[in-house]
Amino acid sequence: MKKNMMIKVCGMRDADNIRAVAELGVDLMGFIFYPDSPRFVQMISSNAGIIPDYSAERLEKMKDGQESAKEAAVRRPKNVGVFVDEMPQSIVTRVYNYNLDYVQLHGNELPVMIDNLRRSIDPDIHRNIQIIKAISVKSKDDIQQWKAYQGHADMLLFDTRCPGYGGSGDQFDWSVLEAYDGDIPFLLSGGIGSDDVERVKAFEHPMCVGIDLNSRFETEPAMKDVELLKKFIEAVRQ
Repeated sequence: MKKNMMIKVCGMRDADNIRAVAELGVDLMGFIFYPDSPRFVQMISSNAGIIPDYSAERLEKMKDGQESAKEAAVRRPKNVGVFVDEMPQSIVTRVYNYNLDYVQLHGNELPVMIDNLRRSIDPDIHRNIQIIKAISVKSKDDIQQWKAYQGHADMLLFDTRCPGYGGSGDQFDWSVLEAYDGDIPFLLSGGIGSDDVERVKAFEHPMCVGIDLNSRFETEPAMKDVELLKKFIEAVRQ
């Protein structure tokens, strides 16, 4: 795995926890809009870091060149909304309300739905919206699902097949990803934990651009252990 891998932390909800994780320099932050998930996002206040800080105070700092390097560096990760077979209009509303940069589809969404969703969002709601299609994996045969999304999804996410659409903490055999010969970049997911540093660093695939972290860094659903995440991120990026 490359040192400049993207790191996505998914299943965020608490405002203070969001701010603390954002300061770790993660690239993507995931918010789950699936009502059956224990990490379901019903509402997060606008000062949580999901919506960029356009306060008069910050804009004045920017104008006068007084914004510190630290403030600029932790402006915010890209926001990812996670949906499972959701109605397109509901997704569009969440993109607008939560300033989502990515839409991650974790259900049985068809390519035509992805195309229609993109047209509904880009450019009027969010220019250059990115679509991630999650593929649940148990065996090598499952990898071939990617072919249906060629030319439709911007990124894939390979996750462990489980009843609850992710966040199970279970891992799959990463060696089956040798069967992936597509040209859509992907994130590696599925039960990655703090004891997987060397395993992550050793994983090699030309189309793997990063990792997705969730339940194995939690103290409870939707609450991440910031220190555990910090140590892991520093270790895998060395």
